[in-house]
Amino acid sequence: MNKEILKNISILYVEDENDVREFTSKLLTSLLRKVYTAKDGQEGLDIYKENHTDIDLIISDINMPKMNGLTMCEKIKEINKDIPLVITSAHNDTNFLKKAIEVGVSTYAMKPIDLYQLIESITKAMEPILLKKQLLDLNLSLESKIEKEICKIKSILDAQDNIIIVTNKENITNVNRKFLHFFGINNFDGFLKTKKNIFDFFIEEFGFITKNQIIKQESWLRYIKDLPEVDRIVKIKNYLHEEKIFTINVDYYEDKEHYYVFSLTDITQIKEKSNLLEYQASHDKLTGLFNRNKFDEFYIKEVKRSKRYNTNLSVIIFDIDDFKMVNDTHGHQIGDVVLKEISQIMSMHIREQDIAVRWGGEEFLILLPHTNIDGAATVANKIKTNIEEYDFTELNLKITASFGVSELGTDDTDESLILRTDKFLYEAKNSGKNKVIAK
Repeated sequence: MNKEILKNISILYVEDENDVREFTSKLLTSLLRKVYTAKDGQEGLDIYKENHTDIDLIISDINMPKMNGLTMCEKIKEINKDIPLVITSAHNDTNFLKKAIEVGVSTYAMKPIDLYQLIESITKAMEPILLKKQLLDLNLSLESKIEKEICKIKSILDAQDNIIIVTNKENITNVNRKFLHFFGINNFDGFLKTKKNIFDFFIEEFGFITKNQIIKQESWLRYIKDLPEVDRIVKIKNYLHEEKIFTINVDYYEDKEHYYVFSLTDITQIKEKSNLLEYQASHDKLTGLFNRNKFDEFYIKEVKRSKRYNTNLSVIIFDIDDFKMVNDTHGHQIGDVVLKEISQIMSMHIREQDIAVRWGGEEFLILLPHTNIDGAATVANKIKTNIEEYDFTELNLKITASFGVSELGTDDTDESLILRTDKFLYEAKNSGKNKVIAK
């Protein structure tokens, strides 16, 4: 043990012989940080009680007045069971050794005292204590550094605008503040008790990545990474039960364990705008029905499907009778209301798979898959009757409509079916209106 270490040690030295005590304490003072001295066991015990937080080691003689050294050491051990004890004595009988072992004496130095031997005894007694203290300090230092690194990582995570989740696949190991706020969680420890996996939060809905899709994959990581970016989206509900849409990105880190970092970017507003733009591009603004551009997509597919699988496909085209008179008499605002109400009546009397389209100004079209001419005529007559019986707008206007109905034939083309149906519509209008002509 070097001198620097000795300078950090403070001892209590108890010796009843004045000359020995003064001489030895003077030598020890030159080597140690501090030396407390006492002339008997009782005084030594009192000094220790007053200064126990500052005393690292006890050196004591055995035979002393008032209280012997071993008794004093025994009482000191009751205060601090880990305090190292060095006994100075000329005794070497078995009773002394047995009692010293019982008390917990670390080592002893024979009298007359040899300073080098005494220092060696101090070293032997203190070495385990100092090593333990150094190890504890080292652990505390490492813990402090680890804590700082964790805080640094946490700060980086919390600074992200995205929801960040770190997982080892089985469990979530870390999250950022955005995550806690999204789910209304006060702290991460509270969340850990739920033992949830990131996939547990994915809403099961068509068009989004779901937990059921994930668990079926041999490698869920590869599955997500191989998805096109437009399909790498999930829907998650927040603590307010609001559904939000996120794009998901996964990064993989390999260390002693496998870690995956999920980054969830909220695209709810972007998606809503995208859906709105898509809707606006495919629907009539006034009635909410499909427009002609969107109809062309459906129509080509349905004609091909009908011919390939030899299934029925029919078309209804109808036109509001004398609609110009409604606009001229009551104004275009009333005319717009009529168009909306016509659309509602039509939508109430067709199936989910039927496609309703605003074909022109006051003209409408219905595409009916798996429907023959008789079925289509029945639908057209039902819509015609409901229009005829309905009181339109706040003015309780009476409106009628004329209908042309046709079924796709084997020789029909995309154009011929629509042209024939349109021809039947004008036959209905030219022959008295408020009619259905189906051929």
